[in-house]
Amino acid sequence: MFRRILVATDGSAHSRRAIRFAARLARTCKASLTIFHAVAHYRAPYVMEGMAYQWPSEAEYRKSANNQARKILAQARAIASKNGVTARILQAYGDDTSRAIIAAARRSRAGLIVMASHGRRGIERLLLGSETQKVLARTKLPVLVVR
Repeated sequence: MFRRILVATDGSAHSRRAIRFAARLARTCKASLTIFHAVAHYRAPYVMEGMAYQWPSEAEYRKSANNQARKILAQARAIASKNGVTARILQAYGDDTSRAIIAAARRSRAGLIVMASHGRRGIERLLLGSETQKVLARTKLPVLVVR
């Protein structure tokens, strides 16, 4: 059925559920599993006159973001392992998470993308957007959405 599966994670409880599901599916299909996490690029602050705020340097941001990504990916790999699958991990920097997920799926030659849905509705969805919706709209690969 599927020989390569990519699961995207942001470290949330919803994503952990998607990782468990993807690992079980990979085990059943005897597929390889890649766990992917996207990190936003550093953004310099907009500073207005009279405003005082201690903003991290780009080096500090990258160090912190990489540490956080390592924790998220280690936890994800442990979940996959508990479900009987050895997973490959992948991380990328980008400002558009949905495009980063699709690019990672292409790089890993995945036949399926697994993602969580946070179930946002109304104004929250309008303001925060839905990476899952964007991936669904932008790729021709099958996308399995875990709720």
